[in-house]
Formats: sequence, structure tokens, C-alpha cells
Amino acid sequence: MSPIDARPVYGESKAPVLPANEPERLRSGALGMVDIAAATMANIGPAMSFFFGFAFLAETAGVASPLTIIAAGIAVALLGNTLAQFSRAQPSAGGFITFVGKTFGPTSAVTTALLAGLGYIIAMASVIAVSGGFLAITLQHYLGLNVPWIIWTLLLTAVSVVMMVRGVAVSTRLAGIFFGFEMLVLVVVSLWAIISHHGHLSLTPFEPSHITGGLSGLAAGFPLAIYLFIGWENSAALAEETDNPRRNVGRAVFTSVAIMSVSYILFAYATVTGFGYDITKLSASEIPFIGVAQGTLGILAFAAYMAGLTSTLGCLIAGTNSQARLVFNAGREGLLPSFMGRVHPERRTPTNAIFTFITISLLIIGGWGAGHILGGHTDSMDPVNFFVEASTMGTILVLLVYLASNIALPFYYKKFRPAEFSVIKHVLLPALGVVAIVIPLFYLAKPGQPAPYNWFPYVAVIILAASILYALYLTRKDPTLGERVGSIVADAE
Repeated sequence: MSPIDARPVYGESKAPVLPANEPERLRSGALGMVDIAAATMANIGPAMSFFFGFAFLAETAGVASPLTIIAAGIAVALLGNTLAQFSRAQPSAGGFITFVGKTFGPTSAVTTALLAGLGYIIAMASVIAVSGGFLAITLQHYLGLNVPWIIWTLLLTAVSVVMMVRGVAVSTRLAGIFFGFEMLVLVVVSLWAIISHHGHLSLTPFEPSHITGGLSGLAAGFPLAIYLFIGWENSAALAEETDNPRRNVGRAVFTSVAIMSVSYILFAYATVTGFGYDITKLSASEIPFIGVAQGTLGILAFAAYMAGLTSTLGCLIAGTNSQARLVFNAGREGLLPSFMGRVHPERRTPTNAIFTFITISLLIIGGWGAGHILGGHTDSMDPVNFFVEASTMGTILVLLVYLASNIALPFYYKKFRPAEFSVIKHVLLPALGVVAIVIPLFYLAKPGQPAPYNWFPYVAVIILAASILYALYLTRKDPTLGERVGSIVADAE
């Protein structure tokens, strides 16, 4: 190793190489509460999520779509309680995988690892694709430059991987900077749009009577609103690298959910106001928020395009950072192939898991593209279409993991921490969380949806069944697996 390679990364002290018989560990104390909260919100990617999701939400829920966002924010806060309670008791880079597996045993741990890993990889494939796609859209709009989006996707992904491999502190803080920029732009554009339309402001977007279809319309739009928050659980996977994770993970979760809820309500109100409460025009717009910015002030539209770009990059870095750590921990505990559970000897980053995560995501994008080429539908190879389709499929699998975690919480506390058991925190709130998950799952699996969404539920069932069968095989092959699930606690010395 050269002297340059041996130098510690900026912001991180050099860690000694662990003895061969010690478990692979990430860099302890590299991040604080603000770091993981910023990373969580960067993973949510408010600009990216709102740009590409709100038109569908408004078309479903109508003018009062901000009420759907309020309902989704409450639902995610209920899920946040489950994550916070688990992290307070047993913080782990394995997140939901560890929590479910520790409660119900190794078979559930392997099943959850496969569902979570594949769900997050599919969802991240959508982000990877749209990062290059959005850059291509921006360059085409302002410079007339027509470069295939896949080239930009590969370039941006390569740069992001380099930053992630360098170290969690460097990459997380970069994602935080990207998030800060996008939030500044989104808030300024929203306030400017509201001020510009002050003459006809009203509370119509917050009146239940203006939800399309009433309660059924609210429920139908609910899964789309939940999607806006996907990534809220990011901080749990960073527990091993966070100082005081038992306290800070929960704080980061609730802080992130609160900030995102208020922000999305502001963005939604500004958007429906900017379109004069005309949902037909709003839903017909390719990116409604940028349409509002363009109609308000041209320079704000340019800033909005830049915010969209930094949002996709921040989400790519923050999302892969946290979700690859779930894969890493599963490999470290033997739930997935062991090579995924290794870290760089000095930077303490889960390099193998990151490379695996990104490679499979790119293969999914490639398979999607090949399918269009073989089917003679190259004209529909739009990264925005892929973003919506892949994120929906990934979200279904992730919702199953959320569901299992909420069911597990009361059993975990009854079994391992009975003295701390609370009916409200460990039964009532997770029960409400189960309801909050079942509703979007129902509407995502509801018959009568257009292709390819109509076969996504069947794919999810096949993946679930295959995961259970593999889990049964692996636990029978390795009877000691149950002893390793949850054996590495984030703040253990």
C-alpha cells in the first residue's frame, strides 16, 4: 500500500485493522445526530420525490392532496416509533432485519434480509436511473444537448461510489450539503409562489370536501403520499457509526419526519396554488413544481432544476450508504453471502456491500432496457417512467418489512425487556402502524391497475415465497445462525 493510500480520510481518524477473529466493524462515532438526520432527509430526497410524485398524488386525491400528505406524515411517525423503540433497545446496522430476526428467529431474519435487500436495491435502481435522466433533461432544456441519459447515469453513479468508499463521514456530509441546497431552493420557490398569488389564496387545499372521492380518494392517494417519505428509516442503519445511537437514532427519525411533513405541506400548497387549484392542468404538467417556478420567475426555475439534480445525487449517496449497510450486516451475520460482510481495512466502509448493491441496481436498469429493446419499444425507455415503476415495486417489498417490524415490536419487548414494556408504545402505536401499512399495500395490490403495476403484487408474492424457502434451507443448513442474528450491537465495545 502506498503512503497516499494509508492516509486517513478527511474527517475520520485512522482505525487499526481488527484481528482476524474479530467481527468486521464499521467506524464508531463518525457521525452525530445532525449528520444522520441530514442523511435521512437526503435519502428521502424531497425535491426528487416531490417533483416526480406529486402530479400522480394530486391526480388521485385532488385539490386537497395536502391532507393526504398530513395523513402520511402521521403514519410515518407511527412507524418511526417502532424504529426508535427497537433502536433504543438494540441499535444495529442491520436495522429492521436485526429487529425482526431477533424477535422471531433466524428464518424470519433471512427472509427479511432478502425482502429488504431486494426492495431497497430495486428502489435505488430507480434513483440511479433518474439521476442521469434528470441531468439529461436539464441539459436538453437549457443547452439543447442531447446525450443519452444512461451515460450520465453511469458517470454520476461512479462518482457517488468513489465518495461512499472514501468514508461515511465524507459521503454523508456531502449528501447533507446537497440536501441543504435543495431545501433552500424548494422553500424559496414555494414562498415566492405563494406571495405572487396572494390575491387568491384560500384554505381549499385543506378542506376535506375537496378530496376527490372523499375518504376513498384519501385512501387511494395515501400510498403515493407514503412514497414521498420512503427513506425515513435511513438513520437506523447508520447506528454503528453514530455516537450514542440509542438516543440519536430516534431523535433523527422524528426530526426528519417532522421537517419533511411540514416541508411537503408547504410545497404542495404552493404547487396547487400556483396552478390556480386546477388539478387537470397540474396533473398534465411533466414536473408541476418546476412549472410553478417557471411561471413565477425564470431564475427560480433554473434553481429548481439544480435542486432536482442535487436531490437525486444526495438520495443516491445517502440511500446506498444506509441500505448497503443492511446488506453488509446481513453478510456479517451469515444471512447473506459472507463476502458482503467485509469492510475496508482502514476506511471501515462496507465496500463489498456497496459494490454489490450498485451492481445489482445497474443490472436491473440494464434488464429493463433490454426488455424494451427486444420488445421494440425503445421510444418508451424514459428514466422517469422507470423511476415510477421501479420505486413502486421496491416500495411494496419494503412495506412488507415495515409490516413485520411493527408486528414484532410488542413480542420483542415482552420477550427481552419486559420491565420496560408499555401498552401505548409497544402495542397501540405499532398496531396503528400496521393499519398505516395495510392501507397502501391494499391499494398497491388492488386489481384493475394498468400494466406493469397489475403484476407487481404477484412478483412480490413470488419473492416472498422464494425468500421463505431459502430461509428455511439456510437455517436447516446452519443451525447456529440464530445465535448470530443481532449479536453485534452498534454501541458495544
